[in-house]
Formats: sequence, C-alpha cells, structure tokens
Amino acid sequence: MPEIDYPFHDREALVTNCGRICIYRKKINISTVLAGQKLGLKEVDDGIWLVSFMHYDLGYIDLEQRTLQTIDNPFGTRLSSMC
Repeated sequence: MPEIDYPFHDREALVTNCGRICIYRKKINISTVLAGQKLGLKEVDDGIWLVSFMHYDLGYIDLEQRTLQTIDNPFGTRLSSMC
C-alpha cells in the first residue's frame, strides 16, 4: 500500500502501540486499533486540533484537556443494495 500522506494538515503523528499520539509533549489517547498508523493533525483553533485518518475526520483534540472528542461515526453506515 502507498504511504498515507496529509498534504492539507499542519502535522502528522504516529499512533503508538498503546494507542497514543504525542503533540507538544502531551500524550493523547486515540485508540489501539490505530496503533502504527499515521494520522493528520490540523489546528482549527488555538489548542484545538482536527484529527484525520486517511480522508476520514475522527474528531478534535483539546490540548488543555488532553482529550479526543470524536465525531459521530466518520465511516457512516453502508447499506447493501442486494435486495
């Protein structure tokens, strides 16, 4: 697979094996599901960062609170049209 790139984001961060990213020496829990994956980070307000995986926006990080506020299911529901 090709390397994941985030040309429209300010930074990139690699998710650790324990499911965290580090930004400005602050550790933020993301998910162990994304361990080893690169995420795109874009500052949308002072201390507020949009977190993206591939072309899906996952949520926002608040650096003060060191939390990820997720967006409602970024992958949406996919219904099969087999009926």
